[in-house]
Amino acid sequence: MPQQKPIVSPLFNFETQEETLDIKPKGAQLHIGIPKETAFQENRIALTPEAVSVLINNGHYVVIEHNAGEATHYPDREYSEAGAKIVYDKAEVFKSPILVKSAPVVEEDIPLLQLNQIIISPIHLSAMKSDLLQKMMDKRITGISFENLKDDSGTYPIVRSMSEIAGSAVMLIAGQYLGSSNHGKGVLLGGISGIPPTKVIILGAGIVGEFAARAALALGASVKVFDNSVYRLKRLQNNIGQRMWTSVLEPRILAKQLKTCEVAVGALSSQSGRTPVIVTEEMVSNMRTGSVIIDVSIDRGGCFETSEITTHEHPIFMKYGVIHYCVPNIPSGFARTASQAVSNVLMPLLLEAGDEGGFENLVWHKVHLRSGIYLFKGALTNFHLSQRFDLKYTDLNLLIASQR
Repeated sequence: MPQQKPIVSPLFNFETQEETLDIKPKGAQLHIGIPKETAFQENRIALTPEAVSVLINNGHYVVIEHNAGEATHYPDREYSEAGAKIVYDKAEVFKSPILVKSAPVVEEDIPLLQLNQIIISPIHLSAMKSDLLQKMMDKRITGISFENLKDDSGTYPIVRSMSEIAGSAVMLIAGQYLGSSNHGKGVLLGGISGIPPTKVIILGAGIVGEFAARAALALGASVKVFDNSVYRLKRLQNNIGQRMWTSVLEPRILAKQLKTCEVAVGALSSQSGRTPVIVTEEMVSNMRTGSVIIDVSIDRGGCFETSEITTHEHPIFMKYGVIHYCVPNIPSGFARTASQAVSNVLMPLLLEAGDEGGFENLVWHKVHLRSGIYLFKGALTNFHLSQRFDLKYTDLNLLIASQR
């Protein structure tokens, strides 16, 4: 029997089914407030006049407190010329739905915070207090932290920039304190022809360690780097592009090297808690008189046993004849460069949030930004903080999905 061909009747109607797509919302106008920082040693400002100008030209509204950029030498005039509104009352700035701060939220800020406000600021995990966090949760705040903010490539852009500044600055500071005018040893960092180079020891092969090593090598110093991660030591060598003296943290080798060095830099980092103390008081007492210790990891407790927090006004103290420089927040001493670095990350982020119709939509589309959110509408979404203060932890992904 011959095979019949399929019959296509004109009575059939083939219609495509509708597919529901996630339609991009219309852009929203953001109302951004920048208060003047009163926190200890904070000179940075989170948005430069150039960044404010871009935001305003894209239809957003920016309010800034009088003299907020003073420490960075950005006068009010530059902000008003960029189109921002200058106000003299802190409370008025805090009425903005989005607050952008360059220092963590402090106790004095709490009464001024609004319900459902979005705050973009650093959080210092070590200095965070349980009652402060609870009050922010009660006000249903959404908190985005600088330190945990990731970009498309999965790295932390603001932390990286601040580490690059700190690493490069360390050698400038060391050079200054080795000079005779600061009661140093009177040694030129690096040295010259015919004179053996100064010896620099760096503890930690992260970004700070890498940039400190770059600056020291450029000046002509002899550099030795210690770190317990062989991967980080390999990465440092590859990035710098030359063979270097590296070692894992072995106390006997470390003690021997510290005895003969001019500069020792503590650049160890710790993800959650305090940095480990790896240089004992005895090791410091055996160091040469007039040598310099710069403990960059003092932000998280320090890695030299003799370290004590100092300030930008009184940056050093002497112990066993060794100069100790233990200022937390070194990038704040180079406030303009640091402000530009923070602003370069935040300005595109705010523009994107405006284009997406607000931060909630942005976080829905950009999954990598979720790591930076520690509070979402009053719910605590940072696991470290929930464990430390024994507060209820909520998974951010579930929260965002449930609101869709």
